[in-house]
Amino acid sequence: MNFFIAALGVLGVASSGPLIAATLGATSASALAIAFWRNAIGAAVMATPTLIREPRQFGHVSRREFRWSLLAAVALALHFACFITSLQLTSVAAATALVCLQSAWIAVFQLFRGTRHRWQVLAGLGIAFGGVVAITGFDMGSSPSALLGDLLAIAGGALAGLYTLAGGKARQSMTTGTYTTLCYGMCAAVVALLALFTNQRLTGFEAAGWLGIVAITVCAQLVGHTAFNHLLAKMSPLLVSMIILLEIPGAALLAAVFLQETLPAGTYAGLGLILLGLAVVVLGQKRGAAARRSRAGSAGRGEPPSDQSLAELGTD
Repeated sequence: MNFFIAALGVLGVASSGPLIAATLGATSASALAIAFWRNAIGAAVMATPTLIREPRQFGHVSRREFRWSLLAAVALALHFACFITSLQLTSVAAATALVCLQSAWIAVFQLFRGTRHRWQVLAGLGIAFGGVVAITGFDMGSSPSALLGDLLAIAGGALAGLYTLAGGKARQSMTTGTYTTLCYGMCAAVVALLALFTNQRLTGFEAAGWLGIVAITVCAQLVGHTAFNHLLAKMSPLLVSMIILLEIPGAALLAAVFLQETLPAGTYAGLGLILLGLAVVVLGQKRGAAARRSRAGSAGRGEPPSDQSLAELGTD
């Protein structure tokens, strides 16, 4: 059963890029409209059970929790703006792989905060960013728009890393339902403001546009990430994190089959380097966390597990 749920989760998150690209290319739906409705619908879905079971939770949100949730929401809104726009400029495979650098960016941010990573993490970062150089190098020679799309996807990955770190701070004392409702709701509000300033409409699309938005929300947001949240209670965070990495080849395969997307051999090599590098980063972070808990336990200062962020490799 867990294998079926894992396959469903990978298919859900891997379908995000191809579905967005198809919706943008075949309908009048805008990038920010997709981001807005995806988060607005997600907030409504997550709010319903919380309002039924624990309606007072929203009235007990502290200022600290609200600030971290707001930072996460702003980062998530900008992430979606960058990633979805990148799918209009570069290939689905390249955009998905580059935005999935989220875990690598988290490790980089932790370096600046004074965290000492194991050598495996540093080696994985080098391999992953080597894949970035390969992809952007080939796109630089093909078209300026593809290179811009790559840069937007890279920025989207960095923003996703910031979203995960800020969300981790907020969720130290908030329930999942309360946090996701607040974060998705504020993210939708920020996206609506961006749409207002950039003159992108959020309504008035043809039926196919609405169908695409619903498909993206259901497949990626509700089915994909719900499946992985379920697996976190059944499997180790490390295994779930490694499974999520299958989003990269999954998106490339779906784009090749349904969008007839073909890429240079060098780009596929870059995708492989990113996948390998991220796997090494995840394994290195897991071992580093285990070593820190072991040292803390021997000193009589038991620390709570910090593996949750390993599973939060994707937001798409």
